[in-house]
Amino acid sequence: MQVKTSPVFQIFLQQHQEAKTLFLDLGKEIKSKKAIQLLSHMEFLELYSDLLSKIHFEDKNFGQSLFSPLKKLKKSLKKIQHLKLVEKTIKQREESTGLKFESFKAYLGAQKRIMQKEAFDLVVGSSLKNWDDFLDRAHQASKGIKPLTISTAIHQLVQEELELATNDVKSPMSTQSFRDLFESFRKVIMLENILLHLGFNSIFIPQIHQELQTVKNGLKPWYANHLTFQTMTHFLSEKEDVSKKYLDWAKELKEEKKNLSTEIEKQAFELVRKVIS
Repeated sequence: MQVKTSPVFQIFLQQHQEAKTLFLDLGKEIKSKKAIQLLSHMEFLELYSDLLSKIHFEDKNFGQSLFSPLKKLKKSLKKIQHLKLVEKTIKQREESTGLKFESFKAYLGAQKRIMQKEAFDLVVGSSLKNWDDFLDRAHQASKGIKPLTISTAIHQLVQEELELATNDVKSPMSTQSFRDLFESFRKVIMLENILLHLGFNSIFIPQIHQELQTVKNGLKPWYANHLTFQTMTHFLSEKEDVSKKYLDWAKELKEEKKNLSTEIEKQAFELVRKVIS
């Protein structure tokens, strides 16, 4: 008798197929848009690996070993996403001020080519076997799993992420804490969506779910600001004479980050208080 796979495996299968298609496309030419799309799929595949590791808890290294062959590529694609965010911020700055930042854009373009080459080398230097093996192992591990088991595993993962988030929300929050908070809330929202897709009740009431989304969305401009300031600092450190327009922008970025940090801290403290009460 054929053993059925878990209902959530169908979501994994679709994500895997789309990721594999993008992977093959990037083997011809690295494009930032497709690289970021692939990253999004890989984030889901990694989360699914974590979910399976909760279910197959008897094998402590299961989840890590399942996704590990793809981890280096995911990290490389993340760098491309970061540079794309900085590119977008420069464009917004040029449009709002009427100023041009050609030398900064040239510096960023050079950095992007380095990152794209790194990603391209990882794509062409790897094998489709990694993707096929990943699919086979995930398929085998997804057989015979009942929806209630998946629900329990999701609840466990959400609880772990919220505990991490609670540890991060301490005043003053560090840069790493803001990054970790974004990742935790991103995962919680994805896990909640999987739960709803399976027909289970949401873990949180709609108001809490909306507040999770609000804090996560608030972290996006914070992240873009942080990456832009970080990249600009590296860029300016290589210049002997710094134009006033860069000094003014750096000062504004610093002030903006301070304001964004204060607002997110306040929202995060309130949200964590509600979630753990």
